[in-house]
Amino acid sequence: MPDSPLLWIAFLAFIGGMLALDLGLFHKHSHVPSFREALGWTAVWATLAGVFGGWLGLRYGSVPCIEFFTGYVIELSLSMDNVFVFVLILGGLRIPRELQHRVLFWGVLSALVLRGAMILGGAALVSRYHWVLYVFGAFLVWTGLKLLWPKGGAEAAPTESWLLVQLRRRLRVTELHGDRFWVRENGQRAATPLLLALVMVEISDVVFAIDSIPAIFAVTQEPFLVFTANVFAILGLRSLFFVLAGMLDRFHYLKYGLAVVLTFVGLKLVLLDVVHLPPLLSLGVVLGVLGLAVGASWLRTRHS
Repeated sequence: MPDSPLLWIAFLAFIGGMLALDLGLFHKHSHVPSFREALGWTAVWATLAGVFGGWLGLRYGSVPCIEFFTGYVIELSLSMDNVFVFVLILGGLRIPRELQHRVLFWGVLSALVLRGAMILGGAALVSRYHWVLYVFGAFLVWTGLKLLWPKGGAEAAPTESWLLVQLRRRLRVTELHGDRFWVRENGQRAATPLLLALVMVEISDVVFAIDSIPAIFAVTQEPFLVFTANVFAILGLRSLFFVLAGMLDRFHYLKYGLAVVLTFVGLKLVLLDVVHLPPLLSLGVVLGVLGLAVGASWLRTRHS
């Protein structure tokens, strides 16, 4: 598909408009999103992703469409770990539920900028040095296998705690002051716990992006598809947080499904020049593995 600047501008303008509508109209005032409201917004972003993927299929053919949906499903599935860490961060800093959406909104907005820079950098590396794909693949295989080890995937929590200690040492921290990130006390600028939570959310997203961005490069090397799949997954993450925050313990086998998916896409990259799998087959494997993991988790917890 052509890498048209107008395509990028149109997409960014659409996303900017949706974010302005979200914060300026629907979430202008801080409140606790109900389960129904959060589920509704999750459906909105999933529907928008579906419409966008359908448009890609009509405009550029089936391959970009399938690659987008495969990348979107992978990114959205990997974001489950983000949700778990966000719960720990916001709960540990005792951020009231009515203020959590504000933290997640600005955290997601900065994550879009940071991920955009990482994606463009990764695309530039891949286009210049083909062997980088093998490095990405080996890293994903290692990450997937690591998730199967005891305490796999839980390394972020100690790191966040260490970072939180460093932030408290370097910033003058006060109490919560409504939805403000900074306040002035006795003539000095002070950070509120809301700012600490925002920084922690941003840092945790960068940490998870180290896994997720190479994973989508295993599906497609088109920067536009990589970026758009990431954007839709990240934007849906805020509402998904309020849907899943109290249900994460029910997805017992999800990490094993993610481990298999990461290993699969990693091997795909390592064997890129030897084995060529059809995009539709890759999408089927990803959906099948994740569906099996979610189904097995539901069967285990349905009576609890």
